[in-house]
Amino acid sequence: MLRPGELEIADRAPANSCSPAAAQEYTRWLATHHYENFNVVSWLLPKDLHQHFYNVYAYCRWADDLGDEVPQKERALELLDWWERELDDCYNGRPSHPVFVALRETVIAKNIPKQPFADLLRAFRQDQNVKRYPTWDSMVGYCVYSANPVGRLVLYLCGYRDEERQAMSDATCTALQLANFWQDVSRDLEKGRIYIPLDIAASHGLTESDIVERRFDKRYVSLIKDLIARTRILFAQGAPLAKKVNGRLSVDLEMFSRGGVAVLDAIESMGYDTLHQRPAISKAKQVGLLGRALVTHLVAKPMRPESESSGFAFVVAQHSAPLQSKSVSDSYDECHRIARAAHSNFYYAFFLLPKPKRDALAALYAFMRLVDDVADEGNDLTAKQRGLADWRAALDDAVTGEVQLVNGTTALNSATPSGAAKVLPALVDTMERYKMPARYLHDLISGAEMDLTLRTYPTFDRLREYCYRVAGTVGLTCTHVFGFSDPRALDLAEKLGLAFQLTNIIRDVHDDYALGRVYLPEEDLARYGVSAQDFGKSEATLGVRELLRFETDRAWNNYEEGAALFGLIDPESRGALWLLVHTYSALLARIESLDFAVFGERVRLSKAEKMLFITKARFGRLSEENILEKRDRDRRRAGGTGSQRRAG
Repeated sequence: MLRPGELEIADRAPANSCSPAAAQEYTRWLATHHYENFNVVSWLLPKDLHQHFYNVYAYCRWADDLGDEVPQKERALELLDWWERELDDCYNGRPSHPVFVALRETVIAKNIPKQPFADLLRAFRQDQNVKRYPTWDSMVGYCVYSANPVGRLVLYLCGYRDEERQAMSDATCTALQLANFWQDVSRDLEKGRIYIPLDIAASHGLTESDIVERRFDKRYVSLIKDLIARTRILFAQGAPLAKKVNGRLSVDLEMFSRGGVAVLDAIESMGYDTLHQRPAISKAKQVGLLGRALVTHLVAKPMRPESESSGFAFVVAQHSAPLQSKSVSDSYDECHRIARAAHSNFYYAFFLLPKPKRDALAALYAFMRLVDDVADEGNDLTAKQRGLADWRAALDDAVTGEVQLVNGTTALNSATPSGAAKVLPALVDTMERYKMPARYLHDLISGAEMDLTLRTYPTFDRLREYCYRVAGTVGLTCTHVFGFSDPRALDLAEKLGLAFQLTNIIRDVHDDYALGRVYLPEEDLARYGVSAQDFGKSEATLGVRELLRFETDRAWNNYEEGAALFGLIDPESRGALWLLVHTYSALLARIESLDFAVFGERVRLSKAEKMLFITKARFGRLSEENILEKRDRDRRRAGGTGSQRRAG
């Protein structure tokens, strides 16, 4: 049926009706030589399963290539029909093609039904006829046939046939498939395919033609963020599966899941532009993922009886003391202690909220403080990157309810971040209580990672991405705690976060330069004839003042737009929001009134001013109209009064 040279992987295949030994040798060669993100079979799997995995992989690889590597649609469909007839012959006891000669041994030994194999062919046929997916549901529906059968086949190979494990496997496989789609946007476009759901794209202002023409802008960034967030949720739903299987399979499942998440992380790290680039997982990264999976396995191994009846609940009950020694209540107490010790303006707002919301903000602040400390302390870049990766993993494990298995005790697992066991119970309780997506906190960690390697920002769009991660995420998480029903609230929260961060950047421009960082966009420096070295001088040049005035206007625009959030949150939370916005806008107004004298003593608000704001927030008549501090608009004029004042 297959013509000579029509399919590359057929070149080394033995003749039809070959011996099982020859067939198995071929499937083993194919599985160990064909490129995949991760090895098909790792040395961790029991040896008696290796050949069975090779045989199943060979079937999947052939089916995929028949649908994907044959250029003519009609010919591809013809070959897929042929492959299904070969499958039927295999199940009827008459295998001919070498892949099915090998597969027949596996089907019999593991009692695998035909349905998962047939479902894959349905997906590959669909690829010939369907090039676009109008909705998210239609995209996930495709994964039911293109990805989920693979996970179920793995479970059959390992002796698991129950619906609970299959449901977790389906979530993981769908997530892996989706991660691959977001990774391969550029490749799929070359083949005329778009797997991005068009309804999700439209919700971010993108049309099909925008994607086809590879228009990369903030709309596409927003779209991919959304898709990554949805995919992370699926990974979290499937994560418990690795703890519900025995033996070394758990390590492989853990590694595949972490590998899929690593693809999402890679997309974020490259700035989301999968229209023009394809992020890949390096061998070094794979080794790191394997190491983490091994730690998980080694910590969990003494806890797991060999019987299938032992479950996750048993593991937690036996070895949860390190985390549970701190109750959720104790955890909140620790979070408050961390927040108090930081002496942040943020902490004053806590007292204007009911206790449950006050506790929630403390939990968020403590987590953010500890993550920020990892990025700021010491000079060892590798150690910082490892520390942030540990926090990311600890967050994942806590959210999925498996922190005990990964973290164990500090003595057993040195990767446990300092303070994690004390603050994560409160954080997870807060996230569950206020329906807070984990992606906000992952994005915050990504912002800390950006600070480790990025010293300059070429454009404002790139700076805005950084500001979203380190400050917009704060606004989003707080807004979930404040309470809202209008979805516009989240967009306004991001705007306020951007305004807060721009205020900090303007205030600290001189100090940041001393630390080797210039946050203001290079395109803006060029517009005002400013060099980065100007920020290291003892006083601001005229160009620097005009540049800071421009950035200040940008911040004020975001304050003014974001102020509408006041009316969209729960009334009991408005005092806290008012205090935060008024305090930060007052700081920006002070900087502006001093004609950007930020090269000398740090610009601050006095304690008396802060106390006045707290009193107004508690007893005053608050509104959207008075949430912002008034500006000294005289200072906005180019060359206005005071423009020649010494800035030192």
